[in-house]
Amino acid sequence: MNTADPDTTSAPVEKHHFPCDQCGADMRFDPGNDRLICDHCGATEALADDFEGGTIRELDFRAAVSGDLSAEEIEETRVIACPNCGAQTEFDSDIHAAECPFCATPVVTGTGTHRHIKPKGLLPFALEEREAHSAMTDWLGRLWFAPNGLKDYARKGRKMQGIYVPYWTFDADTKSSYRGQRGTHYYESRTVMRDGKRKTVRVRKTRWRSVSGRVARFFDDVLVLASKSLPHKYTDALEPWDLSEMEPYRPDFLAGFRAEGYQVDLEDAFTEARSKMDKVIRRDVKFDIGGDAQRISQVDTQIGTLTFKHVLLPVWLAAYKYRGKTYRFVVNGRTGRVQGERPWSAIKIAIAVVLGLLVAGSIGYAVALSEGRI
Repeated sequence: MNTADPDTTSAPVEKHHFPCDQCGADMRFDPGNDRLICDHCGATEALADDFEGGTIRELDFRAAVSGDLSAEEIEETRVIACPNCGAQTEFDSDIHAAECPFCATPVVTGTGTHRHIKPKGLLPFALEEREAHSAMTDWLGRLWFAPNGLKDYARKGRKMQGIYVPYWTFDADTKSSYRGQRGTHYYESRTVMRDGKRKTVRVRKTRWRSVSGRVARFFDDVLVLASKSLPHKYTDALEPWDLSEMEPYRPDFLAGFRAEGYQVDLEDAFTEARSKMDKVIRRDVKFDIGGDAQRISQVDTQIGTLTFKHVLLPVWLAAYKYRGKTYRFVVNGRTGRVQGERPWSAIKIAIAVVLGLLVAGSIGYAVALSEGRI
């Protein structure tokens, strides 16, 4: 079930502004520093130490899927939905036309709302836009087969977008019983014919014995992407995330940045999390079986306490349209790790093929000359 049904009663639309005390312009969060900064006049303001709700609290999964979350855990934000990639991105209420940060598609929008479970934690941006842009251009520079035009366009292009990407995390206390077999290797001597001669070789065999047992594991912060706007191959490659440094959610951290609404609901996310847990449990079972080889015939897992939270992770994003195609690049807003769509230059590939053939021909000519064949 969708835990944030837009047809039910919810909290009012959240709206946060942080005006500068000196000039009145909107301030933004300053990555790497616990402060807000005004780009208009340069004034700064430290983040308040007495922020209410300064703990990251887990929510009960079973209560959420049965619709028993309290109203204070739900909020509404104003979003636009991209008609091309489907991304739902938070925008201020006075913005009615924009460009999708995920695919660079022009979007004209009304002031639609997205009702969702509130974020409980986030990792604040640690890298400024210029640092992320530099990391991206360095990464592109190492792609020899990338079109030069795209590299130049990316270097001279507009600024990257700072996006808080939605994730779910799950904590689970699991106990598993299993049945399987433990294999013990042993060797037998066997006479075989090789090259017309009899030889004695050792042949490995395995003796299997039925076993059963129990394993237990507590899973902490199993991470599941809650966005459909970016491919898993990009976001997975941005890991690991330093989740131990996560801060309790507060609007100040979002000042000057955008946040994407989650598109993967809680139950679907847990299905993915459970798959990750099951792989770890099977590894634990094999370790518990021991021996030289293991076979698992059955695993029954009981989950006791099961909690979750909605969190936001920082990504610098660039979507460039080049010769009719959109290329997307993402940068981990904490570490500077870069991933993206690898562009290919047909001209560079053709040159490389020609050069390869010339080199191969030259080597062949030199070899033939040394052997007196020409």
